Amino acid sequence: MTTSLSYVHGYSDHEARRLEDQADTLAALLHGGTSYPAGSRVLEVGCGVGAQTVHLVAASPEAEFVAVDISAESLAEARARVTDQTPAARVTWLRADLFQLPFPEASFDHIFVCFVLEHLTAPQRALTTLRRLLKPGGTLTVIEGDHGSAFFHPHSAYARAAIDCQVRLQADAGGNALIGRELYPLLTSAGYTRVTVRPRTVYADNSRPALVGGFTRSTFIGMIAAVRDRAVAAGLTTAADWDRGITDLHRTTDADGTFHYTFFKGEAVRPESD
Repeated sequence: MTTSLSYVHGYSDHEARRLEDQADTLAALLHGGTSYPAGSRVLEVGCGVGAQTVHLVAASPEAEFVAVDISAESLAEARARVTDQTPAARVTWLRADLFQLPFPEASFDHIFVCFVLEHLTAPQRALTTLRRLLKPGGTLTVIEGDHGSAFFHPHSAYARAAIDCQVRLQADAGGNALIGRELYPLLTSAGYTRVTVRPRTVYADNSRPALVGGFTRSTFIGMIAAVRDRAVAAGLTTAADWDRGITDLHRTTDADGTFHYTFFKGEAVRPESD
């Protein structure tokens, strides 16, 4: 991450486990189609605890990665995770701010950014900064969610309100939990060409227990539930309404419940004449 953000989810052990559950559960969905040629130099910005890094390096074992994060603690955890799961991975670890990366222009063949822009106060400026680090013709891959895409059965206004509280808290911190829908205009306005954005949809019901447990319960509900105290303290809800909302969200994981969420995956290129 960078200093130009407020990571609303926090840096607890619970959050680290949630990120790992999310990455492992959604690996095929989010990383499908993403691999890098042997010898290519790849920058991962905002690697966090390495939850996505392990999947990146597994898909491209002969690429050379530079993984960057602002948190020394997260980097240490990421290094340990990657070393344990893919000991032959070629990864250089660096603590740095996205807006102050110590690399000359055109240093990388590819850049990967996952769940970072949503926390930034200036996502377009971040994308412009990263474009300059790509070689002409180099590619950027960016993945973001959009909490407005969450819908579920049984319907609950209390559950919807709890999700909206998280969206408001993130906005108050300078981020945007609805940024997935904005990826195309953000990328084009930041000077990229050949921009494509595609939805990556998660749908979970009783026939997909791995998604119900790994995504609906551990990833999404876990993320919303974690901001309870902040939402109540900010006056966005009452403790009783919040608890009812979380109870109703868990109701979507029952045998007759369903849950839907959309991630957006964008791919773009630095122009050859840039």
